[in-house]
Amino acid sequence: MATKLKMRKGDLVQVISGKDRGKQGRIIEALPRENRVIVENLNVVKKHQRPRAMRDSSRMGQQQIQPGGVFDVSAPMPASNVMVVCPVCNRATRVGYEFRDSKDGQVKVRVCKRADCGEVLDR
Repeated sequence: MATKLKMRKGDLVQVISGKDRGKQGRIIEALPRENRVIVENLNVVKKHQRPRAMRDSSRMGQQQIQPGGVFDVSAPMPASNVMVVCPVCNRATRVGYEFRDSKDGQVKVRVCKRADCGEVLDR
């Protein structure tokens, strides 16, 4: 069953558990079906890759070869291990929803749930 993530691509998040606890980074990709997110430069793992020919690199001449080796790659981490950082108060926060009036009618926006903040997360 796919769940709705309260965070999206481009959000600044803070890791609250795991080997990278306390670190912050931007979400590169959100995977709501697996309830996971990929955070830039966090949860880094080694990936071994063998050299391979690139597809349609050039029609003339020799094939171009993508080099092999050991690469550092950001792996998906559970969405429950990260919290969104509010851009106004700069603290990790839970995410709430409110309906705000605009020229197109009512719009559903994400808001900071800190008692002393309550600012809109979507800009």
